[in-house]
Amino acid sequence: MLLNTDGPNTQAAIRTNLGAVFVSLELSKSTWLVTSMSPGSEKMSFHSVKGGDIAGLFARFEALRQKAQVRQGKLYPVVVIQEAGLDGFWIERVLAAESWIESYVVDAASIAVPRKRRRAKTDRIDGETLIRTLMAYKRGEPRVCSMVKVPSLEAEDRLRISRERKALVAERIAHNNRIKGLLFNQGIRDYEPLCRDRRKRLEELRTGDGRPLSHHLKAQIVRELDRLELLLGQIKAVEAERDALIAEEKPDQTAPMTALLALKGIGAEFAAILYAEGLFQQFGNRRQIAAYAGLAPSPWQSGTINQEQGVSKAGNPRLRTTMIQLAWLWLRHQPDSALTRWFHVRIDKGALRSKKVAIVALARKLLVALWKYVHHGIVIEGAIVKAA
Repeated sequence: MLLNTDGPNTQAAIRTNLGAVFVSLELSKSTWLVTSMSPGSEKMSFHSVKGGDIAGLFARFEALRQKAQVRQGKLYPVVVIQEAGLDGFWIERVLAAESWIESYVVDAASIAVPRKRRRAKTDRIDGETLIRTLMAYKRGEPRVCSMVKVPSLEAEDRLRISRERKALVAERIAHNNRIKGLLFNQGIRDYEPLCRDRRKRLEELRTGDGRPLSHHLKAQIVRELDRLELLLGQIKAVEAERDALIAEEKPDQTAPMTALLALKGIGAEFAAILYAEGLFQQFGNRRQIAAYAGLAPSPWQSGTINQEQGVSKAGNPRLRTTMIQLAWLWLRHQPDSALTRWFHVRIDKGALRSKKVAIVALARKLLVALWKYVHHGIVIEGAIVKAA
């Protein structure tokens, strides 16, 4: 086997006659690095724009187009690529609004990188890699990368309700555990900070050796209770927004969250997460939605070796976690459904590990079934529907 021993700065020949100016953006807080490859040029050019300066970015694009027009006698469109990151999708929306710009957002983890040595990483190297990846993608090379499907403003805004509630619940658990830990250190084991009489109970507490709570410890717990009660109020407000969103669905139109709520075992929070995190999108087939949730299998096949490595975990982690939780609840609340019967047949002679493997498979099947139910009205066989 022959290896290319050229230095890391050696550039291979690149086909540039694709009829466009290719641009990659490396975004940071202070500076945006613009890497470009124009028709009639065999070298990549690098320019910096102040972070957030959209007018300066458009001016740079126009300058690149003018240079290409001078060389080739034609005004070319601009094809832009950027990584999905902290800036979100607002830059892509600004670029996509221009008719002469074709914009893409790429999943950075899907881009292949060399593994034969410790990899150097700079903005210039990343910019070059993005340009090469974008040109390969436009040439039609399969699986060169995974482009991100940018959600609509309404879909992105709808995500915030369930995600904010999850963050608030995590904070509530942290404060609750902190209060219990402080009291456990004093020999108090039966105090529940989430009970409504928490303030009254705090005044009655005595330590394991019969003393009242010390002054500073009690003051610390009171401040923890203040923050805990603030979180409880915010959680109620977020849940009220979620319930109002479900109530706003018009009965004469497709009401996906209402349809999900009709199934026994699915509550308001699960319905909001399932729809906002995945079921609002259109998928071509069941493999696409399983891959989006990271529930697609990962085969390992080489020669005579052919085995499964488990799910890929490359998709939406919130949707994947919710589906596995829902799969366990589905077994309890939908015992007569076809999916539950399939699960029990699968694990009839298995051990605990078989149950864990089978529940992930059930989550994948259940997600596909719910997608068909929401978008195509195909009722899950044997599923129990709640009474109106």
